[in-house]
Amino acid sequence: MAEAMSLVVCTTCRLVRPEGMAAPDAGAPRDGARLSDALTAEGIAHHRQECLSACTRGCVVAFRGPGRWTYVQGALDPDRDLADLIAMIRAYAETPDGLVPWRQRPEIIRKNTIARIPPLEV
Repeated sequence: MAEAMSLVVCTTCRLVRPEGMAAPDAGAPRDGARLSDALTAEGIAHHRQECLSACTRGCVVAFRGPGRWTYVQGALDPDRDLADLIAMIRAYAETPDGLVPWRQRPEIIRKNTIARIPPLEV
């Protein structure tokens, strides 16, 4: 049986917008907070964290757990990538060590891995 895992979502992230694309209204929730809210609405347990220091790669999440590899993922759009993120959460949770085979990861995850960090126990 797989060890427990957790998901951390940066709530202060903003999506990197192409030049010329309008920024959101100043009072609008940040994209990371919207991603967290969308996960909550889907019943996905996670931790909310202010700033994971990957601001140029927002929205950012981290998959982690005891005895597991940690993955830091970026460029997640809460309006476009929620289903792929949930698929990766489930795939990660099903592994004993957090290593999801590359071809089994959704494309958005394959293309936007910021870091893969070995377990502390290694």
